[in-house]
Amino acid sequence: MIDEKFVLLTITGLANGAILALAALGFVVVFKATGVINFAQGEFLLVGAYLIHQFYTEWGWHWGVSIVVAMALAVVMGIAIERLILRPLIGENIISVIMVTIGLSAALLALVLGVWGTQPRPAPQFISAESIKILGASVPISRVVAVGIAGVVFSAFAVFFRRSKQGVAMRAVADDQQAAMMQGISVNRVFALSWALAAASAVLGGMLLSQIGGGVSPEIAGFGVIVFPVVILGGLDSIPGAVVGGIVIGLISQYSGGYLLSGSQDVVPFVILVLILLVKPYGLFGQVRIERV
Repeated sequence: MIDEKFVLLTITGLANGAILALAALGFVVVFKATGVINFAQGEFLLVGAYLIHQFYTEWGWHWGVSIVVAMALAVVMGIAIERLILRPLIGENIISVIMVTIGLSAALLALVLGVWGTQPRPAPQFISAESIKILGASVPISRVVAVGIAGVVFSAFAVFFRRSKQGVAMRAVADDQQAAMMQGISVNRVFALSWALAAASAVLGGMLLSQIGGGVSPEIAGFGVIVFPVVILGGLDSIPGAVVGGIVIGLISQYSGGYLLSGSQDVVPFVILVLILLVKPYGLFGQVRIERV
């Protein structure tokens, strides 16, 4: 007989891992195409969650329209950030670019707090709050839906990168920017597209976080911090690694919180991060780079 607690922790871990993978997907897409480490990914999640809350809960729009409009605005935001803030920094020291993304993180958080305040808001409940029985355990439907939506999104991204002209261009730029330019590919356009995709995926991640967390609050941005153990585990430039890393970190966090000391789920991911850096600095699926000096 399978333990009900184990089943519940597993489903919860998979749901959290699916959202982590969505956030990590945006992180990896930006890094793979541009080489920029985006420290504002957590705030992208936050903006997405609040936009959908505003459209659906405050203004009464249909949930489908709310999601589509929020994703469209996120795409515009991502392109604007790339063109107005990061493009002028091309060729600058990597530390300068990192500090800019950290500043962007603080600016987006301040913007959200200024518009919506610090008090938690009710979640836009367009996913049923009821539970279903899975192997004897009572599991919220929102957790199962989160896993399903993430699976659909990753399948769509896989088709996009393999079949579409823009996806192939992004893969070419990620492999060799100079060679891609010689083939007539607009590297600047690919850079903008990568930030747009990162912002769009973050909207879905923020939406799912608000559903399974029961509300919209600035704490959602903190979820983005756990993205770093995910991408380090999977590999900074590996999209499959983002999926595997999200699932592994999500499950381990839930198991440690359920079976070990209370609060250990907040520490274990970063312990894993340190261990991975010591053993496999490029992650499980990351590309090993050899630099000659």
